[in-house]
Amino acid sequence: MELKIIRAQLKDIETIQGIADVAFRDTYKDIHAPYQTDYMLRMMYSDESLSEQICGEGKDFFLIEDGDSVVGYASIEMDGMAENGKPLFHLQKIYLLPQHHHKGYGKQAFFALMEYAKTIAPDGYRVELNVNRHNKAVGFYEAMGMRRDREGDFDIGNGFYMNDYIYCMDCEGGS
Repeated sequence: MELKIIRAQLKDIETIQGIADVAFRDTYKDIHAPYQTDYMLRMMYSDESLSEQICGEGKDFFLIEDGDSVVGYASIEMDGMAENGKPLFHLQKIYLLPQHHHKGYGKQAFFALMEYAKTIAPDGYRVELNVNRHNKAVGFYEAMGMRRDREGDFDIGNGFYMNDYIYCMDCEGGS
């Protein structure tokens, strides 16, 4: 089945929070202690944080639907200009409920976000993504054509750090 990628609205916050509580916990269960995951969920998925992510300038947040069911969410943000002079997008997240992994949904969502970025930057752009160094998703992003560019340790407060690889991909313009 073809997925629908639709723009999230403020009315979708509770749906996103419910999916995050399952998908985010599943993703990080072998990476972070539960108290760090709890902290990150409060920080990134509070009503206030999601309102900013959904309505913030240059931020685009989407629901991933399979039929009538929301199976995940994704977001991408315009983030200035890359050193190559092209617009820079930051792929913030693609999360699916665990029962929807390995169905091609992540791939469809990824390419839908790239097509969306192309509507904003038709002459080409760079996309970057932070992914935890221990996250199994690194293989997914490499399969999508992204390459590891650098790494960083980012203080997210409360004594916690995100230990990430930063992946990138340059996307050409045209059709």
